[in-house]
Amino acid sequence: MPEVVSDTSPLQYLHQAGLLHLLPGLYGSIIVPAAVAAELDRGISLGFALPDVHTMPWVHVVGPCPTLTSPLPADFGAGERDVLMLAARTPNSLALIDDARARHYARLLGIKLTGTLGILVKAKQQGHLPAVLPVLETLESLGFFLDPTTRASLLRLANEGSDLPAWP
Repeated sequence: MPEVVSDTSPLQYLHQAGLLHLLPGLYGSIIVPAAVAAELDRGISLGFALPDVHTMPWVHVVGPCPTLTSPLPADFGAGERDVLMLAARTPNSLALIDDARARHYARLLGIKLTGTLGILVKAKQQGHLPAVLPVLETLESLGFFLDPTTRASLLRLANEGSDLPAWP
């Protein structure tokens, strides 16, 4: 199984949807850079519903992360930066990232990646989740932005929706 390095948003959204347990079921253990743990800790201290990664035996908080030889944009958050740096230095790792710019840079660096939506599809395919659609509705109510084309594609991948043909 590859080393899995998670950014803040997949942890946040899966926790808020009551599905954080999917991560150890799908990946075993998860690596969380110290910067991501700090982001979550700040949110918890402000009263947001976020997971306390320090209490989860399947989460390994690591850091600080060494810098990459190729610079990342200065306006990247510390969490995205550390996820990319750690994943780039860990052969065959998988990065859990939702942010579009961070995903773009992950691809440029040759990092395998997935996000909250990919986790949901994998969970359904492996029998850990009965349906993706209700979770999508929950995520959207939490502020997770999903454009209509991506939503339709995701439901096709999950073989859901009576008006959608099955994904080839």
